[in-house]
Amino acid sequence: MNAHKDVVEPSHWPKNLRYIQSYTYHSSVSLETKNFLGRGSKFTDRRSPSRFVAIRHITDPLHPAYNQYGLFASKKIPAKTHILDYFGEIHADERLTSDYDLSLVRLQSGESIGIDASTTGNEARFINDYRGVKVKPNAVFIDYRTDSGELRMGIWAANEDIKKGNELLVSYGKAWWKARTEHI
Repeated sequence: MNAHKDVVEPSHWPKNLRYIQSYTYHSSVSLETKNFLGRGSKFTDRRSPSRFVAIRHITDPLHPAYNQYGLFASKKIPAKTHILDYFGEIHADERLTSDYDLSLVRLQSGESIGIDASTTGNEARFINDYRGVKVKPNAVFIDYRTDSGELRMGIWAANEDIKKGNELLVSYGKAWWKARTEHI
């Protein structure tokens, strides 16, 4: 489903999703916000596809994401290593029903800017929450600016190495889970 012929989708990429290697922007994002985020920087620091991860179908019936996909270490990942960035559509509108929407930044004006990977994204959209799988997450979301100044949401290994074959797991946060239980 990728519009760019020179972009190679990772193995197990779903056909109904658009694979991207940089952000796309929704019309709800103002030019001023795009400039703050660093869109249009002359030098892009693309970190996807990642050499550290592989998308796999989850076959364990006890896993909370059974029969869905997860993100797994394709090689040992040292502690505190940048693994990849979370790409999707940058937006300034509400996305209450998306399970793939991440908060990027809240501006001084109070406007919230998010990244929604529900229909377009990269491997990072397959990272699962640690709850029901492990005692604690082995990866974390950290926002940072690239050398060219673009604001990104990165996924980093936590304080311990991640072994080859292990699933990458983060904490979605209490607010994410609270929002899901309120809609049930």
